[in-house]
Amino acid sequence: MRSCLSLTALALAAGLSLTPGVAMAQADGAADSGVAKVLASGGAGFNVAAVQDLINRGDAAVAAGNLPEARKDYDNARSAAKQLLAFYRDLSGAFRGLDARIPREMDAKGRAALGLLAEANLRLAALFRRQNQPEVAVPVLVEVVRLMTPSQPQGQKAYQSLVELGFVETPFAAAKTTPAN
Repeated sequence: MRSCLSLTALALAAGLSLTPGVAMAQADGAADSGVAKVLASGGAGFNVAAVQDLINRGDAAVAAGNLPEARKDYDNARSAAKQLLAFYRDLSGAFRGLDARIPREMDAKGRAALGLLAEANLRLAALFRRQNQPEVAVPVLVEVVRLMTPSQPQGQKAYQSLVELGFVETPFAAAKTTPAN
């Protein structure tokens, strides 16, 4: 028991020493809330902003011609978005019927994570197409259509890519909205 506590304390100390900004955030935020919101901070935390940062890094790597690095960043963005999505869904379900504010917050964060997952998938599929690997792009594009549905812009874009690749033949005519009078 005692060794478990000391291992936990050691891991906590090591984690804090790796992030110098955390100590400053704790000192500044301690008076306000008593707790530092390490995971909520910009692109360094475990949140949708961090996923967006990974996508942006992948975009920069593509622009620089570093396709292996871009793939790694897009894969990491996909993985983080999937984890966030699962955690937000779990928390939303746990609090349903107890406090409506928490499921609403988790659902909104989940939708944001889902959108970023679709964006990371689209970027990754485009990267596969650029590398002349359409067979690898197909499952990623199908996942976007499944997640976002063809009624959403990302789903439409993914389906259009499937048409362009020749995986499907029937083009999707998106529902046309009639202008209001």
